Amino acid sequence: MLKDKYVFAQLVKFLDNDKFRHLVDKYDGDKYVKSYTCWNQLLTLMFGQLSNRESLRDLIVAMEAHAGKLYHLGIGKSVTQSNLSKANEQRDYCIFEEFASHMIAETRKRRIQKIFELDGHVYAFDSTTIDLCLSVFEWAKFRKHKGGIKVHTLYDVEAQVPAFVHITEAK
Repeated sequence: MLKDKYVFAQLVKFLDNDKFRHLVDKYDGDKYVKSYTCWNQLLTLMFGQLSNRESLRDLIVAMEAHAGKLYHLGIGKSVTQSNLSKANEQRDYCIFEEFASHMIAETRKRRIQKIFELDGHVYAFDSTTIDLCLSVFEWAKFRKHKGGIKVHTLYDVEAQVPAFVHITEAK
């Protein structure tokens, strides 16, 4: 019989729940919410990312396949595709953006190693274009029949963590 926690539940323990609750309160993320909270949404999306899901439907099918384990993973109960879609559409993205920035800053503080013995930090800069379907993402017009965004990343070489990420139009 398995007595240890699942790996996903162990990863969730590293998240700063107090900071996340503060951000949810700041942006009224759980206002008028009965059961599917911002925390549940975060864990659902993390599960989808870590299990390499390609769509909301794929994510929901995977969660339903593991319905008996969701409580032990820390997610709680399963969510429907329409509720997840509605939550993604209606909740303020700033909650998740600020939480990601906070977690990146915490990680950088803990992982810093002086590799180059220089004063200050050593960064690498990269920009990459991500193609998007223009029929779905009409706002991301890149070319006549193509959509896209550009992701600019400043990578802290010594901490081996992105220090800054900025998303712009692909033009």
